[in-house]
Amino acid sequence: MPYISNYLPVSLLKRLIAFIYDLLLIIAIFMILGSLISILTTFIVNGGNAITEEHGFYLINKMIVLSTLFLSSLFFYGWFWTHGGQTLGMKTWRIQLISNDGGNISWKQAFIRYLAAALSWAILGIGFLWSLVDHKKRCWHDILSSSYLVQLEKK
Repeated sequence: MPYISNYLPVSLLKRLIAFIYDLLLIIAIFMILGSLISILTTFIVNGGNAITEEHGFYLINKMIVLSTLFLSSLFFYGWFWTHGGQTLGMKTWRIQLISNDGGNISWKQAFIRYLAAALSWAILGIGFLWSLVDHKKRCWHDILSSSYLVQLEKK
């Protein structure tokens, strides 16, 4: 089990590069899920015709799509974070997420981390930029979720 004091913290640049790797996977997931939802709702709800803004189901359809995208990315990150602490991007850059006690994070911590990171992006990345002034290089979502990103050594 990794201990925080045995590892270097992860720089903001490496965090962002790993995020970009993961973003490529998430975009592919979004495209598949979005296509499936569009096909299903178009054929089931509107007999094969596109659902336009004038259609009564338009807002419900939009909420279904956005909820699905939100939940799928939450599940993507939550699964990898709680099962070994590494997404594909994190593995590539030898980054691991651990709880402040040194173990894997819980689903509760993953949920808090995900929401706090989303909030950080929503306010122009201020929560991420915090790592530039924090002596442990922690972002807001690290602090709020009682977790920490560590740099693993080369094998």
